[in-house]
Amino acid sequence: MTLLLGIDLGTSSVKTVVFDPHQSQIVAVAAQEYPLDKPQPDRAEQNPETWWQATVETVRRATSSLDRQDIAAISFSGQMHGTLLLDAHNQPLHPAIIWADQRSAAACQTLIDTVGAERYIATTGTLPAVGFMGATLVWLAENASDLLEQTHSVIFPKDYLRLRLTGQVATDISDAAGSGVFDIHQQRWAADILSKVGLPLDCFPDVLPSTEVAGHLTTQAAAALDLPPGIPIVAGCADQPAQAIGNGLIAPGQASVTTGSGGQVFTPIQLDPHQNQTDPGLHVFSHAVPGLAYILGAILSAGLSLRWLRDMTGLTSTPQAYAILSSEAEAVPPGAEGLIFLPYLSGERTPHRDPLARGGFIGLTHFHQRGHLARAVMEGVSMAMRQALALSLSLGGQVDTIIAAGGGAESIVWRQIQADLFGLPLQQSLLTEQAGVGAALLAGVGAEVYPDLPEACAQVVRYGPPTHPDAARHQRYNDLYARFTELYPRLKNDFHWLATF
Repeated sequence: MTLLLGIDLGTSSVKTVVFDPHQSQIVAVAAQEYPLDKPQPDRAEQNPETWWQATVETVRRATSSLDRQDIAAISFSGQMHGTLLLDAHNQPLHPAIIWADQRSAAACQTLIDTVGAERYIATTGTLPAVGFMGATLVWLAENASDLLEQTHSVIFPKDYLRLRLTGQVATDISDAAGSGVFDIHQQRWAADILSKVGLPLDCFPDVLPSTEVAGHLTTQAAAALDLPPGIPIVAGCADQPAQAIGNGLIAPGQASVTTGSGGQVFTPIQLDPHQNQTDPGLHVFSHAVPGLAYILGAILSAGLSLRWLRDMTGLTSTPQAYAILSSEAEAVPPGAEGLIFLPYLSGERTPHRDPLARGGFIGLTHFHQRGHLARAVMEGVSMAMRQALALSLSLGGQVDTIIAAGGGAESIVWRQIQADLFGLPLQQSLLTEQAGVGAALLAGVGAEVYPDLPEACAQVVRYGPPTHPDAARHQRYNDLYARFTELYPRLKNDFHWLATF
């Protein structure tokens, strides 16, 4: 009997999942929240020591509840794009600058102007975006060069946890691809791009396959976690491919829509050098599955939009706040009786690539109540996700069913809104904690519990009954969606003007 341990380092919390491969089920989960620091309006940072302490706490709680320590391997899922600077002794020089940070907007343009948009996207599969490691490093070079001069290594958030467990600095192929300065075709750092913008190649870490054993649990880390030393530590991957593994998305012809803090559309593809599989509004990144890539469409404020509404309507401390909002939204007809929500509370990525985009309710009257606002938020987020989905499928090929994931998919009304808007059935994996399970399956492949990821998914992933779209509501939503897509172009100049205040 052996267990697999998956550590999912998110934006708001870390979760440790203990998975039993013999029963194909989770046997323990522990979570610990931590803050997002915003020292200035355009900043988003986190203290890596907070990640480590939360990880120690959750590993100890999850494993102590089982009264057994036969862990075959440990691996990771991690929030993408963020940048952590290390000195020559592998100590953090600065709080981690995470994906939600907005300071690098001008640096993105510097990268495009220096390299050329067409060449950039052909190499990296994406244009640079605010919060991506490449853009953040360019910003640091222009605004905090002394800090960059002290930097010996740059790593992604989940790589810090692996460093604390093994003492080794490295990253994996999926996180490297999310930097915006990685050649997804050659599977190496884009040295030409880095040279053009004056970033040192030697500070970027070695890039490992996601299923490779990257080291073993040190004596010091084992004492902190209350585990035996020497456990294999597998490289792990970014949270999107980890969640995709937990949902069984490991081959072309599949797609998922994740409604988490942000929103993501994930479409696995086989890269074809003779076919254009990129678009400025999308990202093409390397999958954790060897030889596979994926198209990622991303919106920045999905669940965060409903969380904002929860807090603004006085439900922050109410335990059943989201159930209340879902119930009230369900009582409101499609279209929220003449109310549209634009979910650009943190700017927007797909398809607008505009950090200055702004959110808003369009059509608000005295008649509208909290339930109307909740329904409009769910519909507005879902319409933004439909834009990302339509663009992704135009490149990756059509699908018959969408895998629904994330906290938003737990709401029956929100899941039905998405099915009605997309005009496609939605299915959920019967697994919970998909990103943590995905990390555990990576650990299992690294420890040879499974021969490969396809076999791991074949043994583990099962789906529940689909949520089918209603034809009449789909037609009504088509009209609303057409109006929704016209609003951003009409208001863009106003958004940019308002951003100057």
